Amino acid sequence: MKYLTFEMRGDVALLGLNRPEKRNAISDAFVEELDGAISMANAQAKAGVIHGVGPHFCAGLDLAEHVQKTPFEGVHGSRRWHEVFARIERGKLPWFSALHGAVVGGGLELASSTHVRVADSTAFFALPEGQRGIYVGGGASVRTARLMGVARMTDLMLTGRSIDADTAERWNVVQYVVEEGAAVEKALELAAKAATNAEFSNYAVINGLPRIQDMSSDDGLFVESFIASFAATTPEAEARLQAFLQKKAGKVGRPEDKK
Repeated sequence: MKYLTFEMRGDVALLGLNRPEKRNAISDAFVEELDGAISMANAQAKAGVIHGVGPHFCAGLDLAEHVQKTPFEGVHGSRRWHEVFARIERGKLPWFSALHGAVVGGGLELASSTHVRVADSTAFFALPEGQRGIYVGGGASVRTARLMGVARMTDLMLTGRSIDADTAERWNVVQYVVEEGAAVEKALELAAKAATNAEFSNYAVINGLPRIQDMSSDDGLFVESFIASFAATTPEAEARLQAFLQKKAGKVGRPEDKK
């Protein structure tokens, strides 16, 4: 691979954005490599982690390539981003992102397609497309806006504001903030835990929850009942429930009891 690294850490696929001389800017070829890496992860792993090689996670769209495109080529490129990022968001694996340095534009859009985001203290977040004379095209209108809310995303796009990791956590953009350099380790730890879950449970969480959020309350509750009933009948669920009933599985403890 030219723009990505790929390795297995147990049951977790570790995928690195590896174009540090361009701050890991996303080009068309980059997107195609990402698509291939997702396929590799789906075949080999039970969870995945995406991180950036070098000083930054990802500074967004490769503008040098983008300015050469016709309007139709731009639309086609945007739709390809949507297609590939959707394989992360609504695929078969839970994906975690480890964020540091610039998480900007398309980089924030990519991070928004993962299910859990871990930022270290160096991470900063922005959507500068308004200052570039363009508009978000990698899914931010849907994914990022649903994380932080339309008002906050509007602020970022209109003013060019960037926010730090602590603000991103308050805004629901990230779920964990760790010290500098610790994001990959934390994301791998979380992904390894998720990899031990029942496969159908993980699939239901990452595919059921976002769809239910798009439904009316009544429709969502109806769908929840079917997912819950089906999940409980899988052989893996039956074995895990029996283990709990026979006191072979641990109970949930208080947060302060966890190491």
